[in-house]
Amino acid sequence: MDAEDVTQLSEVLDRLEKSVEGNDIAVDDLLRGMGQHSFASIMLAFALISTSPASAIPGITAMVAVVEFVLVVQLLARRRTPWLPRFITSRRISTEKLCRGIQWLRKPVHWVERLLRPRWTFLIHPPWIYVPLLLVLSLTLFMPVMEVIPTSGSIASTVIALFAAGLLTRDGLVVALSVLLLAAVPFAVWHFGFSD
Repeated sequence: MDAEDVTQLSEVLDRLEKSVEGNDIAVDDLLRGMGQHSFASIMLAFALISTSPASAIPGITAMVAVVEFVLVVQLLARRRTPWLPRFITSRRISTEKLCRGIQWLRKPVHWVERLLRPRWTFLIHPPWIYVPLLLVLSLTLFMPVMEVIPTSGSIASTVIALFAAGLLTRDGLVVALSVLLLAAVPFAVWHFGFSD
């Protein structure tokens, strides 16, 4: 879908960590550090932040939902370079919590990326790619509500991260798996969160 200048999950964490300085950091500075113009790496970075201990930052799930929503809309519109609104890029994140989250993610990311490789690449191109993109779009509409259900926002972000990882590494099998999970998450959260 777009020309990526990052091809490994660990590279996303490396670039995030190198961007960190001071007591807090603006989202805009994180984006610059990501090396830009990579929809998949930006999607992955924010989804990973929301799956880590950094998700304890108030409002982070809702912010990640907005970021993912805006990025997916641009992918569907075939925009070539990502853009985020000012109210997102100006938001500041605690560097202590962000760094703690990055370190926490190192081991699982290292394990997962050994399983990823280019395959079934036709699934990351139109028209097939529109299926997971529309599912991510739908899921982001639920995510702000998920803040009231413990861990549900992190679960949703994990599935979005899985999709972004597949897109980043051109692994169509992982993208196909993410379709199943993206479709299941809202129903699972509703059942376990509101069934009582």
